[in-house]
Amino acid sequence: MPPVIAPPTPFPYFPQRGEGYRLAMPNSAAASKIVRDFVGALLRTGAHPGLADDARLCVSELVSNVYCHTSSELVRVEVMVDRDQVAVHVTDDGPGPLPNPAARPAGEGGRGFLVVDGLATSWGSSTRQEDARRTRTVWFVLTEPGRDATSPPSGSRAT
Repeated sequence: MPPVIAPPTPFPYFPQRGEGYRLAMPNSAAASKIVRDFVGALLRTGAHPGLADDARLCVSELVSNVYCHTSSELVRVEVMVDRDQVAVHVTDDGPGPLPNPAARPAGEGGRGFLVVDGLATSWGSSTRQEDARRTRTVWFVLTEPGRDATSPPSGSRAT
């Protein structure tokens, strides 16, 4: 029987300068699952498969918050991946105040930001006036264990 020779295992793909991916969709009950699967697929097949589960959970919490707490018609998600980190922005058109997570909320809900705070290397929020609409963005950064985020995503500031 001839020997079977398997090709060498490919090296993981690490983007050098970073890559960005965007997804916009109606703000609906299904948006959370769609975004969760989108982010999971990006990370599992790219540079950071070890961050996929944490990123899926964090982005799911943020998109769920948009659905539950805003009247925004759209939710927009931007994922930036580079060699050292993954940054995710979730943006809505909500005119209300920025999120202010409670120290320890009572009841069934209200723990989404605590989950993000526990898993993310850093996170924050910002608002921007774009023409006649005001947008609100909540972002988070994940890094592989043992690495620190170099800085928040450009154009964002922690509040």
